[in-house]
Amino acid sequence: MPKSSQCVSPRSSQWMASLTILLLQIVLSSSYSSSSAYQRPAAGGKRPGFLGRTLILLDVNTRSPIRILNDNFLSLQLDPSIIKDGWLDFLSSKRLVTLARGLSPAFLRFGGKRTDFLQFNNQKNLAKFRGPGPDYYLKNYEDDIVRSDIALDKQKGCKLANHPDIMLELQREKAASTQLVLLKEQLSNIYSNITITARSLDKLYNFADCAGLHLILGLNALHRNPDNSWNTTSTLSLLKYSAGKKYNMSWELGNEPNAYRSMKGRAVNSTQLAQDYTKLRNLLQSVRYYHRAHLFGPNAGRPRKNAILLLDGFLKNAGSVVDAVTWQHYFVDGRVNKAEDFLKTRLLDTLTEQINKVTQVVNTHSPGKKVWLGGLGPAWSGGINNLSSTYAASFLWMNTLGVAAVQGVDVVLRHSFFDYGYSHLVDQHFNPLPDYWFSLVFKQLVGPKVLAVRVAGLQRKPQPGRVIRDKLRIYAHCTSYHNHNYVRGSITIYIINLHRSRKKIKLAGTLRNKTVHQYLLQPYGPDGLRARHVQLNGVKLHMQDSETFPELKPKTLRAGRTIAMPPLTIGFYVIKNINAYACRR
Repeated sequence: MPKSSQCVSPRSSQWMASLTILLLQIVLSSSYSSSSAYQRPAAGGKRPGFLGRTLILLDVNTRSPIRILNDNFLSLQLDPSIIKDGWLDFLSSKRLVTLARGLSPAFLRFGGKRTDFLQFNNQKNLAKFRGPGPDYYLKNYEDDIVRSDIALDKQKGCKLANHPDIMLELQREKAASTQLVLLKEQLSNIYSNITITARSLDKLYNFADCAGLHLILGLNALHRNPDNSWNTTSTLSLLKYSAGKKYNMSWELGNEPNAYRSMKGRAVNSTQLAQDYTKLRNLLQSVRYYHRAHLFGPNAGRPRKNAILLLDGFLKNAGSVVDAVTWQHYFVDGRVNKAEDFLKTRLLDTLTEQINKVTQVVNTHSPGKKVWLGGLGPAWSGGINNLSSTYAASFLWMNTLGVAAVQGVDVVLRHSFFDYGYSHLVDQHFNPLPDYWFSLVFKQLVGPKVLAVRVAGLQRKPQPGRVIRDKLRIYAHCTSYHNHNYVRGSITIYIINLHRSRKKIKLAGTLRNKTVHQYLLQPYGPDGLRARHVQLNGVKLHMQDSETFPELKPKTLRAGRTIAMPPLTIGFYVIKNINAYACRR
């Protein structure tokens, strides 16, 4: 990596030259982070006038990327509970498929706590295996589902439907009653079995395929024989059925195996888990259609002592069996009750510590093996009502993507795209929530190449024994090649302002005097951080119809203009026509 240079070039105007001299008198050296998030240098004492304000001078190393991520870096997850509450039958919704397609290309992981209670049954009879609904509408409701399935079967290619409003309203009533049962299971940690039928699998794959997502199917690891070895009967039946249908998908075994003892009173240690994964790899190779299929795991829980010990033993015995190492992270639990709790820098920084723990274990046993965040959400246990689906939670989500990219996490799977709990991207009325709009803008503007950021600025004098954590976080990538509005060589910078005051950022060095497109996302409406709607450059974002996204129209900032970040906001900035060497190839 090249050495740091001054962020303000002496080739600039007299004003810029004077600014450089003033800054050099106060700032001993500029920070050139090896990551994309900057660390501001400390400076003591207050200065009058201009120097009393915070001005950030920003430059980006355009010569070479520090990381190159998977094209599916931002990916999605669906929880198996959608089988139980009936929402699986509505994955053919034209609007829902359109919303998922907006985030493609991506992986779609079908998994969660209930992965280890799934049982495959190779038959098509829906009504026999669907959970009960309220008696007063059960018969007509079931008939409507069957008629909808018959109509879908007649379609060729993608099977899409426009469900009547009354049918959706009945489903929401059914799901509301089922959610109480699911929540009781979650709190008691005692789960009932779920049957995934051939028809259910068809609907799931149709959704993923129509949306341009690659399905990763989680298999039940708690289906054990009396000697505690893994029972493969259900899995083999599922593999044969999927191969017969030529379903192109990848596989995973189990969910948070370090927590099995607390769920079912039966522990699976790292040695046994490694043997199970080896057995699954052999099963895949025995089915001709899947002999080269990808296998991911072990999907360990948050890297505390037990999870780290399990991950260490697993990689020691079966590191070569998996194509990527997966683990999960959740930031907060149900005790969080204020929107401001999502903005705490100490909370945001916990992810860096967890990634370091996992990568250290991986590099010990499987150097170079890709690491995935296989289950990521703003809150544990399905999220927090009226909080984890609001604008406030988007600070956690965007910072997670920035930190994970900088530290080389290859894929981040967001839990959950739809339905489960309160941390989803799309609600039960098929309306996008704030995290969806942030994800959509990220997908359209941010490419897989991560760039290093150079920053010079002012910061208050640190107090003894106090850690100053950054409330202004800046990340840089090459602009997505899929976005045809920008030529190769463009750069996208996204900035998270956690301050309660406006911050000014001056583009310097290679970024100086370039035209900038601004995509500033702010909460819409009177609820502030608790808002469930987002505005882009002052215009509310909403779907125009079931198949049409709003235009993501940027605001053009003239060359040389200072970027003014409002308090508690997140913005994306595309530097046009910079012809960055790292982004041309």
